[in-house]
Amino acid sequence: MDLVQSMRVFIRVVDAGNFTAAANTLNTTTAYTSRAVSDLEAHLQTRLFNRTTRKILLTEAGERFLARSRLILDDLEQAESEARNATVVPSGRLRIHSMSGFGTRYVVPLVSRYMERQPLVEVELTLHQRIPDLLDEGLDISIVLAQSLKESNYISRSLGSFYSVMCASPGYLERHGTPQALADLDRHACLKLVMPSGESESWMFESEQGEEIYSPQKLPFSVNLPEALAEAIASGMGVGVLPASTFAREHALGRLTRVLPTYRLDVRNIYAIYPSRKYLDAKVRMWVEFVGEHLPPLLASDNAAIA
Repeated sequence: MDLVQSMRVFIRVVDAGNFTAAANTLNTTTAYTSRAVSDLEAHLQTRLFNRTTRKILLTEAGERFLARSRLILDDLEQAESEARNATVVPSGRLRIHSMSGFGTRYVVPLVSRYMERQPLVEVELTLHQRIPDLLDEGLDISIVLAQSLKESNYISRSLGSFYSVMCASPGYLERHGTPQALADLDRHACLKLVMPSGESESWMFESEQGEEIYSPQKLPFSVNLPEALAEAIASGMGVGVLPASTFAREHALGRLTRVLPTYRLDVRNIYAIYPSRKYLDAKVRMWVEFVGEHLPPLLASDNAAIA
């Protein structure tokens, strides 16, 4: 027995006044409406109607069940409407993850602009350096940097690419000289960003001539956040590799100078990852489309600033 449908038939019989009239409004047979109510009474083990040959009257139990049934079906219709609208109208809480430095530079400004367009959406942004498990951590979407993604059941969309550059403070370079080739780095203190994936301490330099790997000879300092590494480099502790966006900001302030400018390092793809494409919540779908449209110009602006 379909309990919800039986409740609907029961209410229609009450409103119509008899089984035949209810059947007509439901475009079904009198036998069906009568059987649906009888099955409902058997399920509840109580009589809902007192029947005579001329009319039906609600029992006391029937009156109580009628009031509750109306409330339940109203709530169910409201829930169905809200669920359907979730795929049409962006609303509710959007839970986003991003890598910390990238998120601070790009995701936060994009969230601000997105919320101006979608005032019914609330955003909860989590920043950390690892790729999360969306379902286990209750996230709607993650924006990550990776050379490639492991095979998974998640949907991914490429949003562009991102790279890092080598740099140092003007004061450090004045004291220790400016490296002109990779071999010159042997004489310099190299500062490194520690990644949670446990990547090697080598740097991969990319240029028009190809790729070259360099392993720092002097590695006196490492840290796990790009912001902290930027501060260490700007304070004159040594040379290091920073995301292009971080360098662009510090360079504009006169705190950092690019080193070995023909090279790029740590080239990675930017991906939006979310659990499913089917019945995708409107707030997630609109966020993916918004980032896909507005992130590339921000990346291009930073790249132009350090070219």
